[in-house]
Amino acid sequence: MISQVENDIEPILERAVAGERLTPEQGLALLESHNLTSIGKAAHAVCQRKHPEPFRTYNIDRNINYTNACTAVCNFCAFYRPPNHPDVYVLTREELHQKIQETVEMGGDQILIQGGLHPKLSLEWYEEMLSDIKATFPQVNIHGFSPPEIHHFTKISKLPLQTVLERLKAAGLGSIPGGGGEILVDRVRKEITRGKSLTDDWLNVHRVWHQLGGRSTATMMFGHIETLAERIEHFQRLRDLQDETGGFTAFISWTMQPENTQMSDIPAAGAFEYLKTQAVSRLYLDNFDNIQSSWVTQGEKIGQIGLNFGANDMGSLMLEENVVSQAGTVHHLSLSSIRHCIEEAGYIPRQRNVHYEYIDQYPPAPGSESDPRATTQLPLV
Repeated sequence: MISQVENDIEPILERAVAGERLTPEQGLALLESHNLTSIGKAAHAVCQRKHPEPFRTYNIDRNINYTNACTAVCNFCAFYRPPNHPDVYVLTREELHQKIQETVEMGGDQILIQGGLHPKLSLEWYEEMLSDIKATFPQVNIHGFSPPEIHHFTKISKLPLQTVLERLKAAGLGSIPGGGGEILVDRVRKEITRGKSLTDDWLNVHRVWHQLGGRSTATMMFGHIETLAERIEHFQRLRDLQDETGGFTAFISWTMQPENTQMSDIPAAGAFEYLKTQAVSRLYLDNFDNIQSSWVTQGEKIGQIGLNFGANDMGSLMLEENVVSQAGTVHHLSLSSIRHCIEEAGYIPRQRNVHYEYIDQYPPAPGSESDPRATTQLPLV
């Protein structure tokens, strides 16, 4: 028997498919519904309207954590170490450049570089790191530093946010990831983190970066202490900022991985909740062109199914990932696997850059399928 709530979402889905903007109340009704099939079908229809091309994309990059020292305390993080902990590290330039070289040899054009909130590294240290990378690898985009890190840089340097971002950009920063977003509601942030930027500061890093002509990605980590209404509030804050600046290239969501963290008593959200939330993000974030599927936390098959629940991108091959894997979730995909996932879903795989521009040859050159990169994968370290 279909409940009244399930019946009530059909007009909402019809509005979204027609291109009408959803209200917070309508978005919440979708998250409260258990009609995954209808929600997924509507999200797929919106995705097809925005992306009628036969391609679905991926990129090749590496998530490099230059340090694990962090003055913030996040209950969901198994990766960070207090600054005086014996396991604290800071990568040397040689180690950093070796990781980038391996990424380039695998066909990557980007690195995602993030760390903790290190209490002693100066802004000049970060500028030198960026300029060293660009001097050695001018072709590589540096997708770097989460908004909480950049907010931390302003405290360490005692400089205005715009000045910090201008200096990082001049040193070689190419784009900013959406790390540290979690849920953009201060009630949630105050309960699960300490010593970390709150919602307005997180958003303002993106706002000022966009005003400087930069692009960035937006994220959400859900499935912990937030309410469904707070997930919608998160979407609303992102949608409002995108209306203002247009600087976000994509939205990526994933579920919290509680194992080995201080939140290990919270059951991990499963595929049903993940797919529903991703689908609703496609319907609610009507001013975002690109939605990434999250195979890193959900695995290959759910990541693939996500291409029929509003996503037009399989995300990164991710030659290295340390944070989620420390929480006990480790999924591996080779280049051939990620391409096969897209093909099996009925699309043509294309490699793209951070701006969602195709950077591969199409049609493929004869013999390209024998490229050794298609079957080679670096270990997660």
